[in-house]
Amino acid sequence: MFDGELLELAQSYDQLTAAAQAALRAEFARRGLEPPMLEDAGESPERRDLVTVARYRDLSEAIVVRTMLESAGIFVFLRDENLVRLDWQVSNFIGGIRLQVEARDAARATELLRQAIPAVIPFDDEDDFLQPHCPQCGSIDITFQGSSRGAALASLTVLAVPLPLGQESWICNACDARWEDGEEDED
Repeated sequence: MFDGELLELAQSYDQLTAAAQAALRAEFARRGLEPPMLEDAGESPERRDLVTVARYRDLSEAIVVRTMLESAGIFVFLRDENLVRLDWQVSNFIGGIRLQVEARDAARATELLRQAIPAVIPFDDEDDFLQPHCPQCGSIDITFQGSSRGAALASLTVLAVPLPLGQESWICNACDARWEDGEEDED
């Protein structure tokens, strides 16, 4: 074989038997030829038609939802997840982390996301977890707001002395009531 024919044969290296591959390598070495770089003949990356079904400001909330949908067998991609991991403040600027699913699963994913939050979650044989609820209307559609850091940060900036953080607070998404942690237990 001429060198060109040998190079052509090398292009189908993966299709040769083990003995033929060994003979080809030996012939390249005998002639002092450099084996050609083979292009990866593997499959091209799978292309998915993704649609955004929800947006989340907080990465932790997006990860919980992703886990729930994945457990239902739905492929989920969190767009801009890594950007928010680098700098969480960017989340508001870019419109949050986008939860994306394949277009064919969008209706099912939306249905799962709209399911009501159960008031009681079975924990073990003896105990159940009771969801926190609004002290005014009893709704479990509430959001933890955390503690107020504004005054502490302002005092640190202006006076170089930090004030203690405020109490942790909650807000009811049904009636817009606000309360501090521990107030709910006083009822």
